[in-house]
Amino acid sequence: MIPFNQPFLTGKETEYIVDAVNSKKLSGNGKYTKKCQSFFEDHYKFKKALLTSSCTDALEMASLLADIQPGDEVIMPTYTFVSTANAFVLRGATIVFADSEKDHPNIDVNKLEGLITPKTKAIVPVHYAGVACDMDPMLELAKKYDIKIIEDAAQAFDSFYKGKPLGGIGDFGAFSFHETKNIISGEGGLLSVNKDDSIGRSEIIWEKGTNRAAFFRGEIDKYGWVDVGSSFLPSEVVAAFLYAQIENQEKIQTKRVSLWNQYYDQLSETEAKGFVKLPKVPSYATNNAHMFYLVCNSAEERQKLIEYLRAKEIHAVFHYLSLHKSVFFQDKYKGEALENADNFSQCLIRLPLYYDLTIQEVSYISDSIKSFFE
Repeated sequence: MIPFNQPFLTGKETEYIVDAVNSKKLSGNGKYTKKCQSFFEDHYKFKKALLTSSCTDALEMASLLADIQPGDEVIMPTYTFVSTANAFVLRGATIVFADSEKDHPNIDVNKLEGLITPKTKAIVPVHYAGVACDMDPMLELAKKYDIKIIEDAAQAFDSFYKGKPLGGIGDFGAFSFHETKNIISGEGGLLSVNKDDSIGRSEIIWEKGTNRAAFFRGEIDKYGWVDVGSSFLPSEVVAAFLYAQIENQEKIQTKRVSLWNQYYDQLSETEAKGFVKLPKVPSYATNNAHMFYLVCNSAEERQKLIEYLRAKEIHAVFHYLSLHKSVFFQDKYKGEALENADNFSQCLIRLPLYYDLTIQEVSYISDSIKSFFE
């Protein structure tokens, strides 16, 4: 079976983990945490980068930093992972779901202004498949209505919008290093803080509501409880694993893009015949090759294709179910039909894409898809 995903190991992970263990400093914010955070601050010019135990944690930190209160409204796409919504539901927010674009799962920016009310506190764009949402119109709305922008960049490591790194455009950005992502630490995430006036508080929230980080820098003579917060830091073992991946990020990205391009080239004729739609990358966005997906013409066709590929020993999967139709939210949703998102929920299929996937395997998968339709 060709798996849907297979974690890539650079060979340095265990060496760095052993080094972290031997340092006798295993809790968070040690040597490897600082190395990882410095990479993101230096390479992508984030004002502050804080490692977290997951992207979910990073989103929850962003929710606290945006001062989300009960009754505040937060706009986000319905076509996303549940963590995007949960981070704000936990703060008592009212979630306002938006539709996707017709030809891309990203949020339809043209529909946003009609969803804004005096209660709107934040917009959460999700850069699906690592491809940027159209951020400039969103930033204009944020300025006009005094709204925070929190980028869910879980899939968007090393991807850009008009030359700006994703996660570095809004007020905050949240990244994932889950084992299905481009660079990984098993579980793990990162919060990027892009506003100077939020940096100090972000460290406090990160350190359980204390000014402990300032204490260890020697800026104060003792630390204590000064704000809300939680234990968002990963251990040094996780950070050490991640740093090995960061050191190889160019190599990883180059290989993934090569595989993505091969899929696209081999399946372009299938799209031209009207059997499927391939991913679209707008001119303002780059492609970090986080995933390769197809959009079938019906839910039934997608299911048959998944079963056909499984019989060929290829593990392909569908993706998100629209959150506004979930068991948890369906009785709460009072808005209009979100047809584009529902179409992706019913028709999108994700193909295997990981570093150790071979050119021959991509050709076999592509040929199997062609044979299914033809």
